[in-house]
Amino acid sequence: MKKWLLAAAISAALAGCSVQTDTGLAEVSSVQLPAGVTLIESVTPKAGEVGIPYSKYRLANGLTVILHQDNSDPLVHVDVTYHVGSAREQAGRSGFAHLFEHMMFQGSEHVADEQHFKIVTEAGGTLNGTTNTDRTNYFETVPSNQLEKMLWLESDRMGYLLPALTDKKFEVQRETVKNERAQRIDNRPYGRMNERFNQAFYPAGHPYSWPVIGWPEDLDRATPDDVRHFFQRWYGPNNATLTIGGDIDTAQTLAWVSKYFGDIPKGPEVATDAKPLVTLDKSRYISMEDNVHLPLIRVAFPTVYARHQDEAALDLLANILGGGKTSLVYKNLVKDGYAVQAGVSHPCQELACQMSIYALANPAKGGALAPIEAKIRESIAEFEQRGVTDEDLQKVKVQFRADSIFSLQSVSGKVSNLAYNQTFAGDPNQIAKDLARYDAVTKEDVMRVFKRYIKDKPSVVMSVVPMGAKALVAKADNFTPPEPRVAANAVAGVQEAVSANSSFDRSKIPAAGKAPSMQVPKLWSAQLNNGISVMGTESHETPTTELVIYLNGGHRLVPVEKAGLAGLTAAMLNESSAKRSSEELAQALELLGSSVVFDSSGYQSSIRISALTENLDKTLAIVEERLFEPGFKETDFERVKQQQLQSLQHLASDPNYLAEEGFSKLLFGSQTSLGVNDNGTLESVSQLTLDDIKAFYKEQYRAGNAQLVAVTDLPREQLLGKLKGLEPWGGQAVSLPTLGELPEGKPGVVFLIDKPGAAQSVISIGKRALPYDATGDFFKAYLMNYPLGGAFNSRINLNLREDKGYTYGARSFFSGGIEQGYFKAGASVRSDVTDKALAEFIKELKAYHDKGMTTQELSFMRASISQGKALDYETPYQKAGFIRMIQKYGLSDDFTARQDEIINQTSLDKLNELAKEWLDPASMQILVVGDKNLIEPGIKAMGYSVINLPL
Repeated sequence: MKKWLLAAAISAALAGCSVQTDTGLAEVSSVQLPAGVTLIESVTPKAGEVGIPYSKYRLANGLTVILHQDNSDPLVHVDVTYHVGSAREQAGRSGFAHLFEHMMFQGSEHVADEQHFKIVTEAGGTLNGTTNTDRTNYFETVPSNQLEKMLWLESDRMGYLLPALTDKKFEVQRETVKNERAQRIDNRPYGRMNERFNQAFYPAGHPYSWPVIGWPEDLDRATPDDVRHFFQRWYGPNNATLTIGGDIDTAQTLAWVSKYFGDIPKGPEVATDAKPLVTLDKSRYISMEDNVHLPLIRVAFPTVYARHQDEAALDLLANILGGGKTSLVYKNLVKDGYAVQAGVSHPCQELACQMSIYALANPAKGGALAPIEAKIRESIAEFEQRGVTDEDLQKVKVQFRADSIFSLQSVSGKVSNLAYNQTFAGDPNQIAKDLARYDAVTKEDVMRVFKRYIKDKPSVVMSVVPMGAKALVAKADNFTPPEPRVAANAVAGVQEAVSANSSFDRSKIPAAGKAPSMQVPKLWSAQLNNGISVMGTESHETPTTELVIYLNGGHRLVPVEKAGLAGLTAAMLNESSAKRSSEELAQALELLGSSVVFDSSGYQSSIRISALTENLDKTLAIVEERLFEPGFKETDFERVKQQQLQSLQHLASDPNYLAEEGFSKLLFGSQTSLGVNDNGTLESVSQLTLDDIKAFYKEQYRAGNAQLVAVTDLPREQLLGKLKGLEPWGGQAVSLPTLGELPEGKPGVVFLIDKPGAAQSVISIGKRALPYDATGDFFKAYLMNYPLGGAFNSRINLNLREDKGYTYGARSFFSGGIEQGYFKAGASVRSDVTDKALAEFIKELKAYHDKGMTTQELSFMRASISQGKALDYETPYQKAGFIRMIQKYGLSDDFTARQDEIINQTSLDKLNELAKEWLDPASMQILVVGDKNLIEPGIKAMGYSVINLPL
């Protein structure tokens, strides 16, 4: 995603929002405010404008409260954002902000261990927390009748966490963070690039010079007291913003906020950090070898900081340089085949931004990074000669407005935007200001910032090359980061903790309110003159239209020896048409603020169309051009094919991909399309020709294969009128070929794929199981599995993550398709405990198979899944998915009502019968991807035979 699109999503730059008139303030003020609660402002869009209405309050302890009422769906989203991230840490004491995010889920004085997850999940909600350099946030989305319970949970950990913080909890979460680091950084291609890059980019001791997740030695250095002090310093209500959006009653919500948060003492004062611009004295070259296939170069220039007056112009510059198929970097590197992928962005954080350019070199042209750097420098020089066009400016403004409107499609998105703006600007109402910033950018502004921050300026250049390929680096290293100093104290500015004294009994969990009525979308059906069935719903939350054309077939239609053909054909349809080039089509879509994406998957190809409704006609014209008049140019084909081949070799360095690929082969064999990834293989893709593409296009892209889903603010008949351009489309439906014989399988052995040096092992355990059905045994098996491995607080996850500290997360699930399905349990685990983790998986599966779920687990499952349906139909994308399920499987419009009956009426005995039928671990296949030399002895010691599989 382009940087300025990210800025729109983060900042909610929504057009024309303004502070409400005195009359509006009087209406909000008519709500009787609880003692200690002050109304700061009320903001609402003017008639015809796009924006987020809200009211802002402040408690006596400094807590900022923002309320946004949206009664369109029976749900609420609660967000608590603390203005503390890794930038508030001390040198040599990294990782505290992220570690503390984990600690905040471990219970508080009145919330028992693991109860936070259980309460939210049982309420039918979802929850999480995130940490970045500048803030940490915690959030829940729940049915609206559960709001009081969420405020009780969030307030208890804000005011009463420390009494429940034990050394044992600290040690378990420290191990969990290490597992997260191993999974997301150490065991992932290019995973260590950012932290190495930032050491060179920022001055020693700069708060962005260490990783958010922390250095391993810093995590080892941490103590429980350090964590307590971090909480005391940064987690006061005066350093937090509580934002609540959705189906709320303002007066009742404020009363609850006052009750649960009002007694929490104010924390230490928090000052705004200084923002000196980052500078470099000379260009710094650094490099690293990694377990990768594609050499990568990254070049970055220091610029400004978020909301600096030059940020918007720099964002536009990044878009011109490398924002997609119309950019200079794409033209000079990707189009000409020097790079498999390349782009430019201008990511901004609170204290610093950077103009960041990357390219993945094409090994087919040697893979050396020095020529790639030269091409990047040439592109920068070309920009100075090219300058800025009127279309550049127009494109940004149209897309910025479009992305702003699309960001209004969920309550969580609106709440996040309000919280972000309050945290970093002290004002949620940044909407008009952000739009105005981009609207005011001129050609002269872009050239000015180019000359000030980019032209002839020092940069950091990082090369990431395959192991043993040091000769490919752009230039020899000329920078070594200094030895990090370690601050004497992990946390500065800690004050004596002031105990909170509650005015009520916090040990009592608030009762839920009356359950909201579920709002299943009202659907309509129609048929175009050529027989294409259309199913849709009218949605007026945003003036947008989402259309998806599904074509039955996809990868399943392709012979195994041609695997990858469906995806490659879709990729070609995203390229040139017979009339216009890829670049011209991309430019046309950008000027509309629309997207059109051809794609494919296991059983279908698809065309996804997102547009502002006002631009739908022009967008559909582009769809028709690409669909009916594909260019299928040889130059496009050779480039796209080469990109796919290099991508396959890159994926071979990813243990998770290897695990997915290997497990599919175990279950479905290498001679069926279900056993071969839809990306294809090096052998199959290498043999594909342009004639293959043309033949598959004729077979797949027929009206007889097509069905259409629509979510739009247009009435049914008006939308159907706009779809008439699809009616000349012809062709009969095609049948799927015979699937082929499936393998017998070998339970009782462990298949092993060797990944030397892997930081973690990926464990997969499972078997072929039920195909999809919405109201039969497949759905009941989903219910049965929920307490075992379907929820965060499931048996498997609590055991392997919370109790043992073996993994960042473990789960199990049933997956069903039209013809086949499977059950799978798995996790990425520490390499040194691979055998122990495997033993725990088998133990949990066997216990569940033998004894099934308990009555308590049955009650939990019923409450969680039935209440969670309130969250299922909020966004247009969710509505489209719901419609597609009905369409694809021929379900009745009210199938969810039947599912509700099954959830509430299926007996414990029936569910446990399914556990006995499907969850016997002795019948399951086992695959492990990891370092053979390290893990094979332990697996054999468990009594398993080991069969080694090739990569």
